[in-house]
Amino acid sequence: MEDLINTLKPSKDFQRFEFETKGGRCWISYIKTMVNPDFIHRDVFPYLTENSFNSLDEIKKLLPIEQILITDDVKEIQSKIMNGSIIIQMNEHDARCLSISAVTVERRQVTMPEVEFTVVGPKEAFVESLDTNINLIRKRLLLPQLQIREIEVGKVSKTRVAIIYIDGIANQENINTMLQRISDIEYDHIIDSSYITQMISDNKNSPFPQMLDTERPDRVSAVLTEGKIAILADGSPHALYSPITIVEFFSAFEDYFQVWYIASSFRLIRLFAVTFSVFSTPFYVAICTYHYEMIPLDLLATLITSRADVPFPPFLEVIILELVIELLREAGARLPSKVGQTIGIVGGIVIGTASVDAGLTSSVLLIIIALAALASFTTPVYQMSNTIRLIRFPFLVFAQIWGLIGIAVFFAFMVGHLLNLTSLGRPFIEPIFPPRLSDLKDAFFRMPFNRQAKRPMYQRPEDPMRANPTRLNEKNDNEN
Repeated sequence: MEDLINTLKPSKDFQRFEFETKGGRCWISYIKTMVNPDFIHRDVFPYLTENSFNSLDEIKKLLPIEQILITDDVKEIQSKIMNGSIIIQMNEHDARCLSISAVTVERRQVTMPEVEFTVVGPKEAFVESLDTNINLIRKRLLLPQLQIREIEVGKVSKTRVAIIYIDGIANQENINTMLQRISDIEYDHIIDSSYITQMISDNKNSPFPQMLDTERPDRVSAVLTEGKIAILADGSPHALYSPITIVEFFSAFEDYFQVWYIASSFRLIRLFAVTFSVFSTPFYVAICTYHYEMIPLDLLATLITSRADVPFPPFLEVIILELVIELLREAGARLPSKVGQTIGIVGGIVIGTASVDAGLTSSVLLIIIALAALASFTTPVYQMSNTIRLIRFPFLVFAQIWGLIGIAVFFAFMVGHLLNLTSLGRPFIEPIFPPRLSDLKDAFFRMPFNRQAKRPMYQRPEDPMRANPTRLNEKNDNEN
C-alpha cells in the first residue's frame, strides 16, 4: 500500500491528508480529478465529522452509501482509486482500507448518428461512455437474458470492454471464442473499439473487415436478437458485432423501416453501384489498351476524339485521376467541415475542368471516374467503402498487364480469398457459399417479415426461431 501511495504522491491531482473527526482521526486519499467533490462534501465528510468510530467497519455502517468495500488487496485498492474512489485508512500505514465510489465522468449528450444517419427510425447514437451505451441497449431489450460480460483490456489503459449477448439465443461456442480472444489481447492501451477489431479478427491481413462497426444502438439491439455478439469499449462511440457476412455491408438498417420491395430495390442499387465503382476504370483500361473491337463504332469515334490530345496511356491517365480523387477525399475529411465541403466541390470542378482543357485527361474518363467515386459512397458501412477504394488499384494493374483476362484472374484470386475468409469461425460469404436458401431471404433481397421466421442459420443460434410462421401469416381481425 505504501508503494502505491508513494507512486501517486508526485501527481498534482492526488490528495492525501489526515482528517480530524469527533472520535479521532483517519487518513483520506483520492484523485481529485476523478471524484465528484459535491458527493464528498455532502455525503462523506459530514458523517465522519459528526460521529465517532473506532474501525473501518463502523465507518461502513455509518455512511448511507451502497458502494463501500473494505479490503487489503493492493491491486484492488489501486483499481478503485484510479477509477474514482475515496480510500480511507484508520492509520497512515495501514494495509486495510475502506473504498467509497465517488467517480465523476464527463460525457457528451446522446446525439444523432453522423455516419449512419437515416431519415426514418430512431435518432440516437452511441457516445464515449460505456455505461451510457449499455443503457441505450438495455432500454431496447428489457429481458433478463441480456448478458453483459466485462473485461479490462490494456496493460496501461485498463480499458473496460463489454461483451454483450442474449443467453439462450447466441451460440455458446461463439461466446466462448469471443471471450477468449478479447482476454488474450496483450497491448498497452486500447483507445477505441477499432483496436479490438484489428486484434481479434480471423484474418488480420485481409482488406475485408470481419466485424461490423456501427454507431446505432437500435442496430446492435436488432442483431443481438439474431444471435450475434456485440462489443463495446469505454471511450469509443462505436460498437462491434460478429459473426457477419459480406452481404451485411450493403444492408442499411433503414431497409427494415421500408416496405420490403422498396428496401430490396435499394439494396440492388447499392450492389450495382459497388460493382460499377470497382470494375468501371479497370474495364476502361483493359478495353482501351487491348480490346478496341469491343467498343461500338459510334462510341469509338467519341472516345478517339476525347483522347486525341492526351499524352498518357489509359493506365497512367486513370491512376492520376484516381489519386486526385483520393487526395480530394482525404483533404475534405481532414479539414473542418465547412472548409472541407468547399474543397471537395470547388477542387473537383476546378481540377477536372482544367485537366480536360489542358489535354491531360479525356472527358469520357473524367465522367467514369466521377461516377465511380459517387457510386463508392452508396455503401452504408464506412469500413467497406475503404475496402472498395483499395481493391480498385490491383484490378487496374492486372487490367494493364493482361486486359480482361487480368481482371478475371484477380477476380478469381479475390473470390478464393473470400471463400477462405471467416468471421468468428463462420463463413464470410454465406449464404452464397455454402448456399442456404433460408438466409437468402435477407441477403440481396429483403423479404417480408412473415417470410423471416427463422434467425440466420450460419451463426448457429441456440433458438433458431424468431417467430411462429403460422401466426405471422394469420390475420385475426374481428368481424363486425
